[in-house]
Amino acid sequence: MSSAPAALSPPSSTASRTVISLTQPLTRRSCNAIRSALAAAYPQSDYAHDPAETHAAVLVPFCNVNGTPGILLEVRGKLRTHSGEVSFPGGKVDETDTSTLAAALRETEEEIGVRPDQVEILGRFGPPETSLKGLRVWPYVAFVHPEGQEASEHIDDDAPLPSLPLSSLTLSPREVAHAFHLPLEAALSPTRLHSYLFRGQRPYYAVSVADIVRGTNAVHSDGGEVQWINDPEQRDEIGGGREGRLEVWGLTGWYLYSLMRILGVYD
Repeated sequence: MSSAPAALSPPSSTASRTVISLTQPLTRRSCNAIRSALAAAYPQSDYAHDPAETHAAVLVPFCNVNGTPGILLEVRGKLRTHSGEVSFPGGKVDETDTSTLAAALRETEEEIGVRPDQVEILGRFGPPETSLKGLRVWPYVAFVHPEGQEASEHIDDDAPLPSLPLSSLTLSPREVAHAFHLPLEAALSPTRLHSYLFRGQRPYYAVSVADIVRGTNAVHSDGGEVQWINDPEQRDEIGGGREGRLEVWGLTGWYLYSLMRILGVYD
C-alpha cells in the first residue's frame, strides 16, 4: 500500500497560469487552447502502439453544464469490473474497433449514450499507462456538444459553447451506475484534494466527489442511491477511495491530474 504523503504543494487559488478559465463556459477559443496545449505536451509520434499488448482507451469529455465548464465522469455499475469506482467512459479495444480512438468513442456511446458525432476530439496525452489488469490505456480528450448542436465553425470564438443537458445522457445500467459533471473549479478545492502516490512513486491529487454524485449535477441508472465499496486493506486503486471517500483516484485520478498539469491548473 502506498499511503505515504505525496510531495505536493497545495494548488494555488489563482488561475493566472491556466490555459483556460476554470469558471467561465468553454468556448471555441478555449477548446483550441486545450488542443494546442495537448499537441505541445504530447507529440503524436510518441509512445507507439505495440500490437503485442492488449489495449484500452478512455475519453476525457469536457463539456459545459448549465454554463459551468467541467468533465464528465461515471461510477461503474454493479456488473462491471471495479464496480463502484469512478472512471472516464471507455474500455477494452475489441476486434470491431479500427483504432484506440474508435474504441473510446464506441464505449462512450454504449456507456452514457453520447454519439460520436457529438464528440469533438481535442487531442490525447500520455504516456499511456498500464491498468491493474494489464491493459495499455490510451486517454483522449474531447468536447461534448449537445445532441443536434454538433460542432459548428460559425460559432464566435468567444461565445459560450452550448451546455449539455445531463438528462440527455442514456446510461447503460449494466455498466454505469451514475454519470456526473465535475466542475473544473473543483480541481482547486482544498477540501476535495488528497495527495497520493500513483503506483507508489508519482505524487498526484485525488478528488473527492461523493457530494457531487449525490447532487443535481448527476444522473443515475439505479434510482439515485449512491453506493461504493472501500477496500478494508486500503490498497491502492482498489475500491471507491480511501477512508470511506468516493474519489477520482488510481489511474483515472492520475490521468486527471496529468491533464490538469498540462492545462496549468497544477504546477
